[in-house]
Amino acid sequence: MGWRNGFAATCAALLTVLAGSAAAGDIVHITQGDLAGVTAADVESFKGLPFAAPPVGDLRWRPPAPGPSWTGVKQAGDFGPSCLQPPTGGFFAPGPMSEDCLTLNVWRPAGTKPGAKLPVMVWIYGGAFLLGSSAAPLYDGTRFAEKGVILVSFNYRLGRFGFFAHPALDSGPGPVGDYGFMDQIAALKWVQGNIAAFGGDPANVTVFGESAGAQAVNYLMGAPAARGLFAKAIAESGFGRVGARALKGAGSAESVGESFAKAHGVTGDDAAAATALRALPASAINGPLTAIGDPASPGPILDGQIVPETTAQAFARGDEAHVPYLEGGNSYEASLLPHAVDFPMITIAKIGDPDAVIAAYGRKEPAEVAREVLTDFMITEPDRYLARQMTRQGLPAFVYHFSYVPASLRASSFGAAHGAEVPYVFGNLLDKPLTFAGKTIPAATPADRQISDAMQAYWVAFAKTDDPGAAGGPAWPRVLAGDDVALEFGADGVNVRHAYDKLHLDMIEAAGAGK
Repeated sequence: MGWRNGFAATCAALLTVLAGSAAAGDIVHITQGDLAGVTAADVESFKGLPFAAPPVGDLRWRPPAPGPSWTGVKQAGDFGPSCLQPPTGGFFAPGPMSEDCLTLNVWRPAGTKPGAKLPVMVWIYGGAFLLGSSAAPLYDGTRFAEKGVILVSFNYRLGRFGFFAHPALDSGPGPVGDYGFMDQIAALKWVQGNIAAFGGDPANVTVFGESAGAQAVNYLMGAPAARGLFAKAIAESGFGRVGARALKGAGSAESVGESFAKAHGVTGDDAAAATALRALPASAINGPLTAIGDPASPGPILDGQIVPETTAQAFARGDEAHVPYLEGGNSYEASLLPHAVDFPMITIAKIGDPDAVIAAYGRKEPAEVAREVLTDFMITEPDRYLARQMTRQGLPAFVYHFSYVPASLRASSFGAAHGAEVPYVFGNLLDKPLTFAGKTIPAATPADRQISDAMQAYWVAFAKTDDPGAAGGPAWPRVLAGDDVALEFGADGVNVRHAYDKLHLDMIEAAGAGK
């Protein structure tokens, strides 16, 4: 599918870089039983903790049930299996995969005691709701823990396992369709009930994610069932104007589900059909990857309970969680759709008169203009829209723009690709060059590390204080009426940009392209 090619290679290489010596950690007492983690240097980790019952058999396509308990001390040194998904070469789902996958992981400063009330950050991985794993080495939480934050990551059901509707399944009890989002809510409830045992503060939880994970953050902002489960939110490349599929009707999630069922010999909408669907082999459900935008691709469903409205509608109506909100995107988000510029004038014409659009974007080559238009259309303008809605309600919103590209790649790059900011946010850059899939990945330079240190400092400051500007670098102003300010992480360092990209974003908004 061409997603994040070099990015994925870098992350796979981190499997070896992040491995190191470890020792047994302290015993932690949670509601399900006792845990023993692993200590490496100054960080203690607990991996593979079941936060819900295995969603298999009769629990397939049902809201997550409470997680199991155990006796004795559970050794928590290894990640649980990744959720079932099409194979992609090892980055998105490293290691084994299973339908029994609802586990989470915790990193904390070594020696942290209950009652320490450290800030908590909960990460949601991306992957188009089709791919992803909390075991991906890029998401290792060590660097956050070193800075006094407890980092939690978790798996959630993907593809048809996580987002699927059919009349035979949709009679309840409980919400239907958005099982992946239900898993995320269950994980956040687990955090509320157990993170104090690790020394975390359940009243200071920041949920953050990238791509589909950022979309999930935005949907959780609007989900009544998630209210009160987090105190702050960060959305990295969150596609804020993307809609969701209706549950019922023509072209709905149920109609897609019925087509799938019939293709596998299941008809009807009664209990027998539900039993037959739940009896299908997992291999039949774990279908091949689909192209971005495929109408049959699994994704968020307007089920009326977990997702009562789209993200844009929730923010416009003031129905989103009234918590501090930080969001942003990258300078080359169009990397997700590299073939969209094969016929650049078609993309450009969707915004307005091609000559006027090209002039507004500096009379660059049409392909370059199309990439910038697509980036603004998908991410930058929707980010501005959501921030404006927060500001209109008197709520704190902060916007960033990530344009940094390592010096060695600038001559061959169109900008910071989709997902490129993630290793900088997590502080997981390469210490030495590595060769992977026939390509040499350069080690991080001091300039790379300065950007990474800055990004993580701002993210940590936001988690600790509600104010990313407390990081110690340039002050990060919140968005105000009349000033769509953004903090840019670019080749010239960290800088405040007032009225960011106003000419282009006004043009896209006026065209109604993001609506």
